[in-house]
Amino acid sequence: MDPMLSSIHSPDDIRHLNVAQSRELAKEIRRFLVRHVSQTGGHLSSNLGVVELTIALHQSFNAPKDKIVFDVGHQAYVHKMLTGRMDRFNTLRQKDGLAGFPKSEESPYDVFDTGHASTSISAAYGLAVARDLKGEDYEVVAVIGDGSMTGGMAYEAMNNAGRDKTRFIVVLNDNGMSIGHNVGSLANHLGWLRTRSGYLNSKKRVRQAVAQHPVLKPIYDASRIVKNRVKYLMVKGILFEELGFTYLGPVDGHDIRAMREAFQQAKNLNEPVLVHVLTKKGKGYKPAEEHPTQFHGIGPFDIKSGEAKCAPKETYANVFGSVMSRMEKEDPNVVLITAAMKTGTGLDYFSLDSRRSFDVGIAEEHAVTFAAGLAKGGMKPYVAIYSSFLQRAYDQILHDVALQKLPVTFAIDHSGVVGEDGETHQGIFDFAYLSHIPGMVIMAPSSKEELEQMLELTRTLGKPAAIRYPKGAAESRPEIDAPIELGKGLIVRQTEGSGKKIALLSVGTCLAEALGAADLLSAEGYAVTVADARFVKPLDEELLKSLSQTHDLLMTLEDHVKTGGFGMMAESKLIEWESESPAFGLGEAPKFAKVKTISLPDAFLPQDERKHMLKTCGLDASSIALAARKALGDGGYNEK
Repeated sequence: MDPMLSSIHSPDDIRHLNVAQSRELAKEIRRFLVRHVSQTGGHLSSNLGVVELTIALHQSFNAPKDKIVFDVGHQAYVHKMLTGRMDRFNTLRQKDGLAGFPKSEESPYDVFDTGHASTSISAAYGLAVARDLKGEDYEVVAVIGDGSMTGGMAYEAMNNAGRDKTRFIVVLNDNGMSIGHNVGSLANHLGWLRTRSGYLNSKKRVRQAVAQHPVLKPIYDASRIVKNRVKYLMVKGILFEELGFTYLGPVDGHDIRAMREAFQQAKNLNEPVLVHVLTKKGKGYKPAEEHPTQFHGIGPFDIKSGEAKCAPKETYANVFGSVMSRMEKEDPNVVLITAAMKTGTGLDYFSLDSRRSFDVGIAEEHAVTFAAGLAKGGMKPYVAIYSSFLQRAYDQILHDVALQKLPVTFAIDHSGVVGEDGETHQGIFDFAYLSHIPGMVIMAPSSKEELEQMLELTRTLGKPAAIRYPKGAAESRPEIDAPIELGKGLIVRQTEGSGKKIALLSVGTCLAEALGAADLLSAEGYAVTVADARFVKPLDEELLKSLSQTHDLLMTLEDHVKTGGFGMMAESKLIEWESESPAFGLGEAPKFAKVKTISLPDAFLPQDERKHMLKTCGLDASSIALAARKALGDGGYNEK
């Protein structure tokens, strides 16, 4: 079906191809991508847009000796195909399968592990400096999208690298959705002229010759001033030029010949170069071209229609967006902020021109301090960011929000294990990086009804708060209708039994597995209490003390790493109480239950289905029940 693809095992197999053959290869790659991603899910539209660009990169550079660093890396599927991993695409984003992002342990062609945005230029600059310090000789290329260029880290890196004039290449993949249109033949001509080796050498010789001449130097300086004024009027890449990068482009990102020429020009220079490449996201597959956002990250779908194979369900993000839409109408002080994740966080309810809805781009640090400024001005900001991305704004949360006790609410989506996106996207560290911040309130809803109530609570809370919820379908528990009270959990179920007494204190959506475990244990005669913590901070000390003093075993359940998690905080509080208890005949010490924390391991969790990950980590109902029996010394059976 794809005769050219079947003969490609490394970039060496495509370097001899002419332009016509390369175009045919691009067609086969697109068919392959659509066919495989429709089965496994993944990032489709971004990869369809970089097919020719990736072919041209591997034809122009000698990887893995030359280093190619992909920003974020969600657009590296074609790169993986051309570097010997095509036969593993049926395992994409599955347990022990091909990663959805670059992963150095997977292949020497994956130079730098990525998953978050705006990092590639810093990493590439570091590689280039290391090369020069060690006296080695290879090219270094950073491939960054126009979306990632909205992140400040990219400009921090360019400012540094441009000043030092270290030789490396930045390829700006502009998919036409942000930066703008081709400025035409003038820019192409200037790019060609200014990178000709003869021109550059002549320019250098002239500059050196006149630098010390008392008559010629003022004339040369004046001509440079005029030339620079013309550049500001005529050259699209002046921003990059001022940061110290020679700008080439724009280049048609679907014209392999043009990109080969641009990359060769860039290699001729001994300084930082930015090659501006224009591509179309989703190119070659009509549904992805028409709906690039929908196909950015998608589950399995029908190729003919482009429709998802699984019917979409109401997610926690949808619930958040719906509640915020209502709150924005009811309260003129409510404002909404997201960092380039408007659809992913449920804020596509709001139009881009809403005066109180802000997408700040991939700039999490700015988003948080911007929110702090809004709060200082009397507004009520809600910042919706994925858990693993909010990590990037830790200092701003602590220094700009919490220190000033500002009423900023963080809606932390994609918390807990997120599954197929792997280590870089698991939201399993948020309790740890937020709970030690003074004055921070941390909530975790077990259902969509609790999320709605928690959002309502923040309207009058008047202090920093975080609400943490997972990716995916929202649980609905209308039967649990107790109102949310600051710092108070809730006993959800109590069963009688002739056996030992077990308390399961769950955090967030672990409640579903806690209830399932309770069913199993109750059927064996155990007396089981299931409680919903609701709050990680402040801790419901009254509930914790009551459960620990009336049960034989207290188990805490959370989809978060153990260190810094809810269970560790609860266990620490119990140890504190025990140490303060009367002893040495001074009084009768209260009885405390044995404590068992069920959490995720202190590790970076690899990709897998969420359901399977929970089972592997002992957070499914049957594993929880088994852990309870073992903790009580029952060896898997209840001693009646």
